[in-house]
Amino acid sequence: MPGITIRKARISDAPRLADIAYRAWESGILPILIERDGMRERERRRLVRAVGEAWRYAIVAEIDDMVVGWCSRQRGRNYIPYLFVMPEIQGHGIGTLLLERMEIMLELEGAAHIHLETPADHVRAVHFYEKQGYRILALKPNGRSGHDPFASVHLEKRLQPYSGIVDEH
Repeated sequence: MPGITIRKARISDAPRLADIAYRAWESGILPILIERDGMRERERRRLVRAVGEAWRYAIVAEIDDMVVGWCSRQRGRNYIPYLFVMPEIQGHGIGTLLLERMEIMLELEGAAHIHLETPADHVRAVHFYEKQGYRILALKPNGRSGHDPFASVHLEKRLQPYSGIVDEH
């Protein structure tokens, strides 16, 4: 893989983030759902709204100045709601780089653990998170109105929070 840059997301990245999220959803999650009329457009709108709320707490991965993946945390919590990489370049370490950077950021803020969720039937994602050191805490139903209910896996990773002084100079 050519040089990958990780940086803070900007509002101008929002359309690209929504597109990456939708494409990742379409290739990874849609195949495990029962597709209904209008489902794709509803999900596209949901992801655009989600990016509108999440970009402030997101980091992006770039290759040659093109955003190819992103990860965000939830404000005020040690929870990662979104980690998406363009489907055609998944499996090349970009998701790992984004996740590791977000973990470092949370660790430096004193987080002792991180939580996230993924659909239980999205086996590739579950294995990815387990490989990154996350352990399954719970399996729970996770249905949003207008969507088929499916089981969600809740995962956790314990961190070693930084307890020293951060020099601001």
